[in-house]
Amino acid sequence: MAVSPNEHYVTTIYKDNEPTCWGCGLHLVLPSYTPTFKCGWCGAITSLNLQKHESKWFKWRRLRDRCFVCVLFGFMGFVICGGVWAVHPVVFSISYFCGIFHLVIAICLSVSTLSMFCLAAFHCPGASPLVLWGSYPLVGKGDLENYTFCHYCSKPKSPRTHHCRSCGMCVLDMDHHCPFIGNCVGAANHRYFILFLISAVVSTIYVAIMSVTAGLHIWSPLSIRSHAPANVVGTDLAMRFVKEIIIALLNSALLMSSRGLLLVYLFVSSISVNLGLSVLLWQQLFYIYEGKTYLSHLNSQGGDGADQKDCQNILRFFGCPYSVSRYLPVVRDSEKRHTK
Repeated sequence: MAVSPNEHYVTTIYKDNEPTCWGCGLHLVLPSYTPTFKCGWCGAITSLNLQKHESKWFKWRRLRDRCFVCVLFGFMGFVICGGVWAVHPVVFSISYFCGIFHLVIAICLSVSTLSMFCLAAFHCPGASPLVLWGSYPLVGKGDLENYTFCHYCSKPKSPRTHHCRSCGMCVLDMDHHCPFIGNCVGAANHRYFILFLISAVVSTIYVAIMSVTAGLHIWSPLSIRSHAPANVVGTDLAMRFVKEIIIALLNSALLMSSRGLLLVYLFVSSISVNLGLSVLLWQQLFYIYEGKTYLSHLNSQGGDGADQKDCQNILRFFGCPYSVSRYLPVVRDSEKRHTK
């Protein structure tokens, strides 16, 4: 309410109604008790809630994440070592050059997948930027616009920062917490996480193809009856044929060596893992295409959707120069305009 210079008001200010802004340290007079307010000088948002502490399950969540990382390391090591033991003797028996070629491919895929996994799991996901706060002379007007105070970390939190209770820290541009890498996916390791997904998807496709190729060379011939009753036609004939193939495969599997059984396991596991990772990779690339993270996508549901969606977001995410991105088409969501 505007007050003219000639008007004067006398009121009583209670101490409980005079909170302090954490950003600049100024005392603010509120008309009534307000649990959350924004400072008119520095722009910081203050909440009068009590200081929070990490829950008693924090250590158990960290132990869970470490167990997931160890299990995933063991699985990748088993697939790599088992694939080399089961596939490459068969490939080398076909051709020495073919064996060397596929061995080089397997080494490159293994090194890239393991290295990207280590960078995503053990690299810092991105800390909140350091800013001056707490003192009026040092904090200028609007320096902490929309900043909040993290009651877990007891330090400022920028609008693009989210506190992860599994990692116990504030993460800049946090996408999500992934228990399989035991780390948050944030601004500093998001690119490594996407590269790990791409390398893992390509690797699982390669493992599936090589498992089928090696399995065809060592699988014993199937014994299928070639004749069928004359009165069986149509769907019944097809179902009978499929049933005989399954029985023949099971009978052949009983006589298969340990190398053949390992090839079957590698094929089934690689296809299963590939389906899950492909869906996750597609989801991540879609959010990057929209210029968002998973958390920002959840927070923006129901908004106006004014963010620009184009392939340049993906190129900028991977650090491609502008000279490459300018040759790509730009797709914008714009409303249709009607002229009278």
